[in-house]
Amino acid sequence: MKFVSQHVLRFVALLAGAAAPGAGVTADAQHGYAAERRRMLDEIDVQTRESRLETGRVVLAERVRQAIARVPRHEFVPANEKGNAYQNRPLAIGHGQTISQPFIVALMTDIMDVKPTDKVLEIGTGSGYQAAVLAELAAEVYTVEIVEPLARQAAETLVRLGYRNVKTRIGDGYQGWAEHALYDSIMVTAAPRSVPQPLIDQLKPGGRLVVPVGAQSGGQELLVLEKQPGGAVVRRTVLAVRFVPLVDQKGKPQ
Repeated sequence: MKFVSQHVLRFVALLAGAAAPGAGVTADAQHGYAAERRRMLDEIDVQTRESRLETGRVVLAERVRQAIARVPRHEFVPANEKGNAYQNRPLAIGHGQTISQPFIVALMTDIMDVKPTDKVLEIGTGSGYQAAVLAELAAEVYTVEIVEPLARQAAETLVRLGYRNVKTRIGDGYQGWAEHALYDSIMVTAAPRSVPQPLIDQLKPGGRLVVPVGAQSGGQELLVLEKQPGGAVVRRTVLAVRFVPLVDQKGKPQ
């Protein structure tokens, strides 16, 4: 784990935990982007149908669509990208990181099948957008980011938008967040070279781990791992993807 003092960790966790689930994204926060948001949702629906042979999904769960519709993506991108916030593509957020393509956010969220009572873990907070989408669906969201400036900014954004059920930590996501395990489901938004064993260990029996796996120089695959009641893990491939690497505190891919 990246060395960060305990008071910093407490600050970030408390800051991100200070605001209501699926909270009060205000009318002001949504103002001016309604048409763009509808167009983005239409594009997600089209891409879902077009990828049905790979994903097995013709439509996304309505709860997921509504969560995507409620979260103001323009609040999670840099000022120079706000005009592109509702385009169905990834955007740079600084520090060599990106906010994922909305279709991929929606698909990974749909695969997790999050219930209102669930406790979920996200690895790779980034801008906080995916955490906000999960917060619209779950009871508790724990999210880990190794890049300190991104973790702090994400925590501030989530508080400002009213998400009280998200806690953010600065640390090495490969190790998960054992303190709050076990989790009903886990999502990884950066690609390790292989599935991290600590994340499998922190997943409840019956839970799902959604993770892109593969080196940057080769192909990456989005995997779903389901933990059986006896502890065995069944995995399947969803589709080919492209994510930034999951890195350690020295910036080396893990």
